[in-house]
Amino acid sequence: MLGYYRKNTLTLTMAIAKKNALIDALSGAVGNVILKQYQYGLVISKRPDRSKVKLSVPQKKANAKFKKAVAYAQSVLKDTALQKIYKKKLKKGQSLYHAALSDYLSTNKG
Repeated sequence: MLGYYRKNTLTLTMAIAKKNALIDALSGAVGNVILKQYQYGLVISKRPDRSKVKLSVPQKKANAKFKKAVAYAQSVLKDTALQKIYKKKLKKGQSLYHAALSDYLSTNKG
């Protein structure tokens, strides 16, 4: 196993795989295993235990705001009228979802 330190915590990594056509398509979680893509390859590690993490009040507010932004962006994807509006605003390489998410977060500060 490989290990690295992050904020005084040793994180154990189960494996690193070199890039190839099959590996390039993998990312996400399967059970308690996390698959992460980096420039140097795929990193396979166990899901972190966040059961003892206590969020501060500002973190809870930020999480609630982001949850609302996600709900808004999902509603845009379901509404063809809003889709037309956002398609006009899209930057190169930006998705409708991310444009709506960004719009919500920038207009609902605080």
